[in-house]
This record gives sequence, structure tokens and C-alpha cells, in this order.
Amino acid sequence: MQHLAWPFFDDSHRSLAPAIRSWAEQSLHGDHDESREGTDAACRQMVADLGAAGFTRHCVPRAYGGTSDDFDARAICLVRETLAEYDGLADFAFAMQGLGSGSISIAGSDELKARYLPKVASGRAIAAFALSEPEAGSDVAAMQCSARRNGDHYVLDGAKTWISNGGIADFYCVFARTTAGQRRADGTTGAQGITAFVVDADAQGFEIEQRIDVIAPHPLATLRFRNCRVSEAQRIGGEGEGFKIAMRTLDVFRTSVAAAALGFARRALREGLAHARQRAMFGKTLADLQLTQAALADMATEVDAAALLIYRAAWLRDHGKVVTKEAAMAKLVATEGAQRVIDRAVQMFGGRGVRRGEVVERLYREIRALRIYEGATEVQQLIIGRELLKE
Repeated sequence: MQHLAWPFFDDSHRSLAPAIRSWAEQSLHGDHDESREGTDAACRQMVADLGAAGFTRHCVPRAYGGTSDDFDARAICLVRETLAEYDGLADFAFAMQGLGSGSISIAGSDELKARYLPKVASGRAIAAFALSEPEAGSDVAAMQCSARRNGDHYVLDGAKTWISNGGIADFYCVFARTTAGQRRADGTTGAQGITAFVVDADAQGFEIEQRIDVIAPHPLATLRFRNCRVSEAQRIGGEGEGFKIAMRTLDVFRTSVAAAALGFARRALREGLAHARQRAMFGKTLADLQLTQAALADMATEVDAAALLIYRAAWLRDHGKVVTKEAAMAKLVATEGAQRVIDRAVQMFGGRGVRRGEVVERLYREIRALRIYEGATEVQQLIIGRELLKE
């Protein structure tokens, strides 16, 4: 926790960090039943526990049960960093409360905010963010899911996939095309005409079409909308504002993805150090070997470099700056660096490193998705390059 001495933090962050760490040490073990049913149950319980402990309050504005008037990016990052260090599923549960409801916090009507956000803050409702589609992942503008106006309702048709909390969420922030948009050379349409809606899990015409299993289990699904009627009152912001709302939401939480990667990397470094100190080898310990020391040096440097970029971006965002480039840099360096740190830790453990149930084996599976979701590494490179060319 030495980084709390950095000038990026104030007293509220310096009191939050030990509080979340103390709770994590007492409450989290990281060893879950990885069956679909076990994972679903663990996530539901985790949201309730985080709510009872008061940590999901950081996911919504103060007026609706939160801890600050706006999102406190540094607080969100500190919570994610610590939760990820102890239990990746706890980090996932916390993060999705923020990302899943963030669009409502940013652009929802007072009625929508009052209906959903207090339940998110207390852990009594589980949120989800439904943006990606089978043919529209990184290229959001290729979205095909449609929302047709019909009196005081919209009718949604189409599919969403790779949706975290799919199957356990109480409501979904869904993005759909309400107008055709400008036709592009490849036959798809641009980002214009996308609108955001809140769709309750029990809405008629909405169903979970398929659950998706991945290497680090968490609730994930493909959603299907068939003549799904959604009241105009469930619209988030105005018609055609959905793309901007989605990007604003991602801008808030992208830096926190990097913080989760940092938490994974810190745990891998901690495990690697402990193992190197006690592992007997060639009449010495693994830590006595210069190659091990060099690997540990590289791991520690990767950790600190990522932390500096993460909390720079979070500090700038909390001070009202646009952080498109800085958030992309943080996510790029933190996620790619964490993959390298964890890989080195696995290598230090030798055969034990790939044995099911080892902490470093779990970290190896957990880190991989972070290099893809909320903007793959290659997308972050494009963002950074584009922003540089604007300067």
C-alpha cells in the first residue's frame, strides 16, 4: 500500500484502502465452486455482501445512496485493485454494479435513477451492461439490434452477446439502433442513431438465449429480444444519444479495468516472492539465483509502472479532465504487464504453477480476459495513436 503516499490520493482514499483490504482479508478466499450454478450463486452473494459492507455505494452518485456527487475514479480503482488481489470474482461483482448501472447515473432521468440506483448501491439489485453483439464487439457502430418506436413504447429486436451478469442481472442497460445512421463503405452504419434503454430481466420478449462458459468462470450470456416492448420512460437520455452515453460510461470504468489487472499482478508478485524465498534449489533457495532476482525486479517494475499510469488517469478524471488517452494507456500497460507478471510467477512455481487450485494458476486464467474486454489491447493502441495525432 506504499502507493497511497503518492499525491494522487486524499484522506478519503487513504482511509478507504485499509478498510477494503481488511474486509477482503476477512471475507474473501478466492476458491469458488466453478460450476455455472456455483458461480452464479457466488456472484449473487458477493453483490449482497459488498452492498452490506457499503462498498457498492461507490458505484452510484451520492443522491442515490452513493459516496460522492460524481464517480470517484480513484476510489473505484482502489476497491477494484484490492478485490482483484484477493478474489477475481469479487472484483467482477463490484465492477459490474458500476458499469452495469453507469449509464443510468450519467444520463438517466430522475425517475430511472430513483428506481434503480439505490438498489445497486445497497446490493439489492444486480446490473448489466449490454453493448456487444455477435458482429459488433470492438466496432460498436456495426450494431444491428434495433428499437422501433411504437406510440409510447419501443419494440426491441436483436441479440446481444458476451454480456457479463447475463442470466443473473435484475436489469440490463441495452443499446439499440433507433435510426439507420450513415451508411459506411463496408455496408454497415455509423454510430448515429443508437439509443440506450433499461430492460428489466422479466420484460416480455426478452430472454437469455445461451449461457457462455469461459476459462475464468463468471456469469456471461447471449441475450435475445423478440418484439420486446420497452416503455419510453425506460429510455436513458434522448434518442440517438446512446453511443455517447456508452462511451462516457466506458471512460469512467476503463481505468478501473487496469486497476483490476494491477491487483492480479500484485498478488502474483506476492506469491512469487513468497515461493522464491522458501523453495530449495541447488543447495540454496530460488530467491538466491540471479535469474530469479532479475525476474522479480521486472515484475515489481511492471507493477509500479502500471500503478502510476492508473492513478494518474484516475486523478485527472476526478479533476474534470478528459482522459481518453490516459485511460487507454493505463489499460494497455496494466493488462499486458499483468499478463507478463503472472506468467513469470507461474514459471517460478514450475509444475505447481499449472496445477488446478494454485493461486497463480487461477490468476493466469483470470487475467486473460482483461486484455480483451472494455476495449482490446489493439483498440487501446488505436485510441492512443488517434489522440496523439489530434495534439
